[in-house]
Amino acid sequence: MLYLRDLWRRHRRKVLVTAGVLGSGYLLYKLYDAHKRRLIDLERQLANERENDEFIKAQIQLHFENIQRIADTTTLPHAMPYLSCRIAEDLNLSHLMERLVKGKDQPNSLSSSEKLELWDRLKILSFTRLVVSIWAVTILSLYIRVQVNILGRHLYIDTARGLGSSYLLEEADLIDRDDQQKFLASADFLANHGLPKLISSMQTAATEVLKAKQLRDFFNTAILHETIMQILDMFLSMGSPHHWVDCLMPEDPRLYKLAKTSSDETNPPEFTKFDQLMVETREVLSSGESTGGGEGFSIWRRQSNKWDASS
Repeated sequence: MLYLRDLWRRHRRKVLVTAGVLGSGYLLYKLYDAHKRRLIDLERQLANERENDEFIKAQIQLHFENIQRIADTTTLPHAMPYLSCRIAEDLNLSHLMERLVKGKDQPNSLSSSEKLELWDRLKILSFTRLVVSIWAVTILSLYIRVQVNILGRHLYIDTARGLGSSYLLEEADLIDRDDQQKFLASADFLANHGLPKLISSMQTAATEVLKAKQLRDFFNTAILHETIMQILDMFLSMGSPHHWVDCLMPEDPRLYKLAKTSSDETNPPEFTKFDQLMVETREVLSSGESTGGGEGFSIWRRQSNKWDASS
């Protein structure tokens, strides 16, 4: 017993230091092990979130591709015939043709100057009708594609929120059925309201371009294509860079509602989900600026280049 006491007294400091080192080492090991486990759990969680996000992105891409097919097979075939009928009604050339036919059958019914004036009007209105048809179909196709993609994005986010993805947390926003239908119905704005303005502007451009072209001038497909492009260039150079968007959809609801707000009102006007969809659509259309003036013109140029290559 005395030996043990003497041994403890002589080596007490070493024993305490050793115990402290071992205790500290064990504590550090436990802290390191707990930290390592947390890192592994965090990495596993991040990997799951990345996998989940990639899955959602792939699903969104597939969803947008399906929406494009819907636009091509359902929405566009529904909107195009009505637009074509409206163009045919607003740019009806039958009355000019009837007067010219009558003048041919009854030579004394029209003077030479009257015939020349009728032919000149027919030339301008024919090109106006042709280019309006091309441009209206192009921008309506663009509008519907932008429209269904924006709506599809919102609807997909609404249904995918349950996955809890960080990719969607800040995007969630519900859109009721009435706003959806109202938004889709806005595709008829061009045919119902914007067409007269488009026709007027396009006729002005056609008149300017066709001044240098006579009725007896030689025309082939290359000259026809060049003339169409000149009219479109002239049309796009008139007014603001994206003035054609005003023919395609209603004015920005933010400006309209702010204009109606009294200066005495302290609360800003409320914007509905429909307003939000329309604002997003206008922003997408207006941001598609490219060489030649707008995404719609870019689409038409790509298509016309394909036609040139195939001819």
